[in-house]
Amino acid sequence: MGTPPAQHYDRRATARILAGLAAPGLFAAPEPVAPVRITVRATALRPEPGRTLTESQRLYLERFMRPCRPEQVTSATHRLTWTDSAGIPNTGYCHTAGAGPELAVVARETVLALWRAVADSGLAARADALPASDRAVLAATTTDHEPVEIVRVGIEAAGRALVQHGLVAGDTPYRGITEFATGLRDSGIFTAVATRWFWELQASTFRRGMIPVRLETLPDGRVRYTAESLALLRAMKEATIADAHAVMRRATTEEGLDTEAAVAKYHDDLDLISRQYALLPPRTAPACPAAVDTGGTPVLATVVDRFVETFAALAGSVELVVDISDAAPGGAASGDDGVFFVPDMSCKHCVRTITALLESMRIPVREIDLESKRVVARIRSPRHRLRVFEALRDGGYNPVDEAPATLPGASVG
Repeated sequence: MGTPPAQHYDRRATARILAGLAAPGLFAAPEPVAPVRITVRATALRPEPGRTLTESQRLYLERFMRPCRPEQVTSATHRLTWTDSAGIPNTGYCHTAGAGPELAVVARETVLALWRAVADSGLAARADALPASDRAVLAATTTDHEPVEIVRVGIEAAGRALVQHGLVAGDTPYRGITEFATGLRDSGIFTAVATRWFWELQASTFRRGMIPVRLETLPDGRVRYTAESLALLRAMKEATIADAHAVMRRATTEEGLDTEAAVAKYHDDLDLISRQYALLPPRTAPACPAAVDTGGTPVLATVVDRFVETFAALAGSVELVVDISDAAPGGAASGDDGVFFVPDMSCKHCVRTITALLESMRIPVREIDLESKRVVARIRSPRHRLRVFEALRDGGYNPVDEAPATLPGASVG
């Protein structure tokens, strides 16, 4: 047997590999749209007294969003929980002056539809035929190494970006969720998220119902980030890169570790996302592989175009029943103490983070299923379960015992 190729961190090569896999088609033909009726529970968020952010939001901002200030952040007014048409629990956020809860629900149905379209597109077979050298590049460069998983996570990230910007939909001239989604695409906001943000900031602020940008309208009706927002995103990204490089510099110079050993030792400091920045050569700007132009249409543009097209097709087929509550989110309820769901668990990075958190509490993890968002762990008692839920919420996740009811197949009025 031959020696496996050495892993080599290379984001541009990753972009070429993904573009080549996508060239024959990322998605199968659109499927027929079926009406669905979904019940959503909207729970009011409770900011700290005299503040605009909740405690969780403020603590995250102070620790991880340097140099962002609280007044530069828009917080959601309500947290949403619901079960989608596939029977999977979900959580999200909305703002009373924003796009409303329907944006999050239709975005999730769009994600499900596109996941099915990817499964039927032949992408998996093309990925299986990749040479070992290409697989080594993906393994060294990306968090999710399998191309199908990379695309699935990218689809979910597009939905996440759309929903999160719904918090500032009042900044835009767009009316209705379809016009809003189309307007963001035509304005290049999805590309701005991929290039201006860094992954952990976008994922973690989404999970906490906050967004650190504002939009302004151009004379032609498109929108863009304000100059202050662009400067803030750049400053936060530069601070994150500098922190990652400082950890690696200390590990490789003062401690004499090689890169692999440094990443392994300082996993908690770097995190799997900052790890990518830690491996960037000096003075090299990070590039999202899906947004890199490799001579054809970037993968991101293909995903976003199909996402908005599918979103528009589904928008009229989802009927919402909204249950509004002013009660604060509660703790764990009755049921199987060892089984719960984490609806905002969206990638293998989340799986590893949740696993590490539970194991740090000496809780053996029996199973985590990313697709169903289901966690099975050895939890000793209902009181212990409450502590687990509190720890997950402190980490920016929103565990639930079970999903709210979904009534599939109902006709749309």
